[in-house]
Amino acid sequence: MENNIKFLYEYLNNASPTGFESTGQQIWLDYMKPFIDESIVDVYGTAVGVVNPGKDYKVVIEAHSDEISWFVNYITDSGYIYVRRNGGSDHQIAPSMRVNLHTRKNGIVKGIFGWPAIHVRDAGKEETPSLKNIFIDVGASTKAEVEAMGIHVGTVATFEDGLMELNEKFYVGRALDNRIGGYIIAEVARKLKENKIDLPYTLYVVNAVQEEIGLRGSEMISRRLKPDVAVVIDVTHDTQSPMYDKKKDGDIACGKGPTLSYGPAVQNNLLNMIIDLADEKKIPFQRAAVSRSTGTDTDSFAYSAEGVASALISLPQKYMHTTVEMVHKDDVQACIDLYYEFLLNLKAGTDFRYIN
Repeated sequence: MENNIKFLYEYLNNASPTGFESTGQQIWLDYMKPFIDESIVDVYGTAVGVVNPGKDYKVVIEAHSDEISWFVNYITDSGYIYVRRNGGSDHQIAPSMRVNLHTRKNGIVKGIFGWPAIHVRDAGKEETPSLKNIFIDVGASTKAEVEAMGIHVGTVATFEDGLMELNEKFYVGRALDNRIGGYIIAEVARKLKENKIDLPYTLYVVNAVQEEIGLRGSEMISRRLKPDVAVVIDVTHDTQSPMYDKKKDGDIACGKGPTLSYGPAVQNNLLNMIIDLADEKKIPFQRAAVSRSTGTDTDSFAYSAEGVASALISLPQKYMHTTVEMVHKDDVQACIDLYYEFLLNLKAGTDFRYIN
């Protein structure tokens, strides 16, 4: 297995729940070290690889590292565990899922989301999964037994499912939102290093924490780095699969290239430069329109301090916030290629303002 693919599997299969991303960040930084000049890690765990430190003009490429998860919220006397969300975790997919509970005392403790058998449910009145009725079973029969395992209120639980490939075209797994973005920006840094590219500006390769609960990591690091330009990678919805409304959700498909978004937080001159490069280099892309915000770390950078020229590259994805998130390999490569060409063609000192 090639080293970059080995990294992809190790990084994607590692758990990095929001607020507890440190092990994933360490994996990412260890892979990045040969491609960067120095690194920064802030107090909440956002990791930054720095190329050409000390230049006046500063550019960010950014992904977020955290994944949705669950917090233990209540333990019954009979040893059943009720949860609350850490990020946008989906209660409807929880029943019958295997989970890892991350304890300080005993490391990972295995559990499952239980659910009553179909035989005992009244088809006309049966409950649907909700935060009121989903629960984790760790094989304990008392609260004391659960606590002896090192599980307590605030313990984080993640789904167990790992990365796989489907039909030789797709990556499938949990937490591709957005650690696949962390892989993409790492591969951009690798490509720059291996091709001996000497950039005329400082490049910050940023893997931010806590996106899933309000873009918090990018908000903090944007104030610290004070970049001139930021181009963010995140996932967006493939709208070809059943139950989407293209009139409302747009027309986006896996396999047709990254999606470039129009919206108030996206600086138009920067976006137009990226689109022109994609056309010139024959990198396929799609278009999307967002409303008040992008809902991604783009917003944090765009509105940081005096404002930062920002744009969003989105990777089409099926089944977001499930354990079978699905992206096309060709789209992953196209995102890498588009980032690379942008960085090669960006001139230090570029002023993206409309009026000078």
